[in-house]
Amino acid sequence: MLSVVIPNWNGASHLPTCLNALNNQTIRDFEVIVVDNASSDESCELIERKYATVRVIRLTSNAGFTGACNVGIRAAHGNIIALLNNDTEAADNWLQELASAFDRYQDAGILASRLMLFDKRDVFHAAGDLFRSDGTSANRGVWQKDVGQYREGYVFSACGGAAGYRREMLQQVGLLDESFFFSLEDVDLGWRSQLQGWKTVYVPSAVVYHQLSATGGGTTASYHDGRNSIYVLIKDVPNSVWRVYWRSILWRQIALAWQALCSWRGKDARARLRGQLAGICAIPALLSRRRKIQSTCKVSSEYIESILTMV
Repeated sequence: MLSVVIPNWNGASHLPTCLNALNNQTIRDFEVIVVDNASSDESCELIERKYATVRVIRLTSNAGFTGACNVGIRAAHGNIIALLNNDTEAADNWLQELASAFDRYQDAGILASRLMLFDKRDVFHAAGDLFRSDGTSANRGVWQKDVGQYREGYVFSACGGAAGYRREMLQQVGLLDESFFFSLEDVDLGWRSQLQGWKTVYVPSAVVYHQLSATGGGTTASYHDGRNSIYVLIKDVPNSVWRVYWRSILWRQIALAWQALCSWRGKDARARLRGQLAGICAIPALLSRRRKIQSTCKVSSEYIESILTMV
């Protein structure tokens, strides 16, 4: 059985497209759980009125993407958990393709969908995620036209807006880190799963269309991008990477801070800089979590090197 978990915050205008696409899936053995982050719109009423088979979990406060997803994962019954943004439209065979890929790749803990732009359906939002040797992550293929350049195969991690997770992997490495709240939580989980020997596979036949930043973005995203990039570096990036690439990693963070300073009048730039400062202040607390993660690493330095994208 599969479980689809959809975190929602004031997404009433997007939910019909998302839920109607799930109603059209080619397989029927799945459940849909919407976890509502204390929305002030009519999201919950809409679901209860028009989508009787969807289970709604109402939170009394906004727990962020990570908190809402974790509530849904804990409530789910499936051996496969699919996370899906509320501002998406999944192709009819999306869940079928995820289930088939998990059967083909027994070493996969995470599956990355072919995530395309909603309004430009031949342009990528993500063909899986990559992690660069300078300590930054990115959506693979973002803004590129899809001409078949990305085949099925192993990648670093998956964009959490449309991804499949094997429950066995989550039980081993843990759920999303709720301290991230929003942004890069999928990269953090990608690192933790990779270090435990689980693989991530990009599945181009599992297609989802995304209305990019329809229910997020702005200063909130900029702040958490800045802060959580530091979280990932301190928590997850192994010593073998730091030893070789520490200059590139530090220089990239300095360059990002300088760009924010040069654009100080912009709210997003100021938010990113505040986020970086918050991440630096959190380093002492993050070090204990780092020790736990790194001490249980099951893969070699050579493997870790192989999953990085060189810059």
